[in-house]
Amino acid sequence: MNRRMLMRAALVVAAVAVIPFAVSTTAAAKSGKEIRAEAEATLTRLYNQDAAARNLSRRANGILVFPEITKGGVGIGGSYGEGVLFVGGKPSGYYSVGSGSLGLTLGAQSFSQVIMFMTPEALQSFRKSKGWEAGVDGSVVAIDEGKAASYSTIQDTTQPVDPVIGFTFGQQGLMFDASIKGAKFTPIKR
Repeated sequence: MNRRMLMRAALVVAAVAVIPFAVSTTAAAKSGKEIRAEAEATLTRLYNQDAAARNLSRRANGILVFPEITKGGVGIGGSYGEGVLFVGGKPSGYYSVGSGSLGLTLGAQSFSQVIMFMTPEALQSFRKSKGWEAGVDGSVVAIDEGKAASYSTIQDTTQPVDPVIGFTFGQQGLMFDASIKGAKFTPIKR
């Protein structure tokens, strides 16, 4: 086989691997009530394992919670999840998050993600957009599991805080790439 045929074969294999993933995420669409209940449980889990995240949440203007984002692929990859934005502790809208990649992608994983909008301007910019993309429409400071405590000691109440802070935790699966950059957040109706 020549190189071109190998590339085509790899793309076909990747497409076949990604199609069931894409179908399963859309077929499993949840109601707003289900998403909200799972999001509240996700926040409780984050706060129980990381007191610094709980302290930062008290200063947040809005908190976007994705209980489960599923990511997978072979060569061509994608991710999808549904979540809720809490403003003042109450649901303020439902969102989907998705991303795609081409390259060295192999495996599947799921994880939870919580994004805190620390300034009114950051929250307003997010809410006004019809499709907010991390890294393009706003920069997100990503805090990996277990590192919020060291971050919050720097970010005391007298210092300015980063406008958007993201927490990724609970990774499960055979792939590790739970990045926020490049993910697109879009409002959905539930």
